[in-house]
Amino acid sequence: MNQQRTFLIQISLFILTFISATLTGAEWIYGRPFFFGENTLGWNEFFEGLKYSVPFLGVLTVHEFGHYFIAKKHRTDVTLPYYIPLWFGGITSTFGTLGAFIRIKERINSRVKYFDIGIAGPLAGFVAAIFVLWYGFTHLPNLNYVFELFPVFKQYGNDYGKFLETSPDYISIKLGDSILFNFFEQFVATGELPHPYLYTNYPIIFAGYLSLFFTALNLFPVGQLDGGHILYGLIGDRAFNIVSPILFTGFVFYAGLGFFNAHEFTTQDTQIFVELIGKFVLFILFNYLCFSKITDNLITNWLIALSVVAFQLVVSYFFPTIEGYSGFLAFGLMIGRFLGVYHPKTYDTQPLTLERKILGWLALFIFVICFSPKPFIIIQNLP
Repeated sequence: MNQQRTFLIQISLFILTFISATLTGAEWIYGRPFFFGENTLGWNEFFEGLKYSVPFLGVLTVHEFGHYFIAKKHRTDVTLPYYIPLWFGGITSTFGTLGAFIRIKERINSRVKYFDIGIAGPLAGFVAAIFVLWYGFTHLPNLNYVFELFPVFKQYGNDYGKFLETSPDYISIKLGDSILFNFFEQFVATGELPHPYLYTNYPIIFAGYLSLFFTALNLFPVGQLDGGHILYGLIGDRAFNIVSPILFTGFVFYAGLGFFNAHEFTTQDTQIFVELIGKFVLFILFNYLCFSKITDNLITNWLIALSVVAFQLVVSYFFPTIEGYSGFLAFGLMIGRFLGVYHPKTYDTQPLTLERKILGWLALFIFVICFSPKPFIIIQNLP
C-alpha cells in the first residue's frame, strides 16, 4: 500500500512538473504571462511550450534514470525520481522545475558504488543535452520567427538587434558563455543565429543551455553533489576532505566578489552609509551561514567567513570593476548549510579501475566545458 501511495506521489509530481515546465516554456517564448497583464497567453501558446518542456524534462529524466539504473545494477535500494515543480503564475520567471532527485534508502559503504551511481546521471544527461543542442542549432528558424513573436521588430529588419540594445526600458536575460555552448554557436549552427538577448525565446536551444547549466552544477566537485562523489572516488577520503572545502571557499568567494565594493564605504551621505552598513552586516551573516558547518569549531567558521568577506573587499578596492556572480550565493548556502562540504566515509576503499578513472576525469572535464561563470545576465536599457 505504501509503495502504491509513493508511486502515486511520484507520478503526480511528474505531471505537475510537466505542466509547470510547459507553462514556463510558453512564457519564455512569448515574453508574456498566462494569468497577469492585458495580453495573456492561451492554449495555443501552451502547446508551443512543449518545445521547451519536452527536451528539458527529457534531459532531466535521462539524468535521474542514469542514477537509478546503475543503483539497481549495484543492488542498491533506491526510489524512482521525485520531480519538483516550480511556477509562480508568471509573476516572476522560473525554469518550471527545481529539478528531480532519487532517494537512496540504504547507506552506501563502497567507494566504487558512490562513484558509479554518482557519475551515471550527469554522463547520461550530458549526452542527452548534446543531442538537444545539436537539434536546436541545426534547426534554427528564419528571421520571420522573431518578427512573429515581436511584430515591432519587423520595421528594423536585420538591424532589429540595434533596437534591442538601445530601446529604453527593455529588459531581457542574456545567456552566459560556456566553452561547449560557444562551440555549438560557432561550429554547429546552421542558419541565422538569434540575437544574444533572444536565446530564451528559442525553446529548444534554451532547454539545451539549461541542461548544460544543471549538468555543471551537479558535477561541481564538492560534498555530496554528483561531482563530489566522482572526485571522492578518484582521490579518496583524505585528499577529498582537503580539496573540497578549498574549492567550496573559492566558490563562495567568487560568488560574493563585487557584491560590496570597498569604495562604496567612502560615501559622505550618512543615510546611505547607515543603510550600507546594515546590508553589509546581513551579507556577513549570510557568509557565516555558508561556512557554519565547514568545521566543528564556531570561532574557526566565523574566521573563515570574515576572511572571505575581507579578501573580497581588498580585491574590490584594487580592482573596482571586478565582479563575481551573486546568483551562485544561494547555491553556496545550499551546499554549505544543507548538503555539506564533506563526503560520507566509506569502509570499502577499493580503488577505482583504470576505466573508471578515465571516466571520472572526463566527467570533471565536462564540468569545465559546461560551466559558465555568469550563466544568466540581466539586460536592462535605462531611458
